Amino acid sequence: MQITTPVTEALNRYLDLSSLELKVTAQNMANVDTPGYRTEGFDFAAEMSHSLDRMNSSESGSMSAASLPPVHPGAVEGLLERPDGNNVSMDREGMKMAEAQLQFRSGVELLKHVFTRELDAIHEDQK
Repeated sequence: MQITTPVTEALNRYLDLSSLELKVTAQNMANVDTPGYRTEGFDFAAEMSHSLDRMNSSESGSMSAASLPPVHPGAVEGLLERPDGNNVSMDREGMKMAEAQLQFRSGVELLKHVFTRELDAIHEDQK
């Protein structure tokens, strides 16, 4: 049996987006020397906000995070391009990796806190 709440669904989406950002950043870093490669990315905050809006406005009041449409990273504009056409900046990607790792760890800690509170409520009568 799977029990979900709007909070756990939101945290599920948060972790999914954090994981995607880690994957996209790793892909960019792996292609730093690929001629013509264009840096990809997405706006994490905007995607999370859009996801929360969709979850809250669904007919049932809480849409499953798994039923949300997937995020498709796109080209990042405004980056300096090297003569070979590649525009990956390892400094930028290192910062994005650190940010995504922090977001993921924060999401995991929040989820742990939610489950700890639920378990405490369940076992309250045993104290």
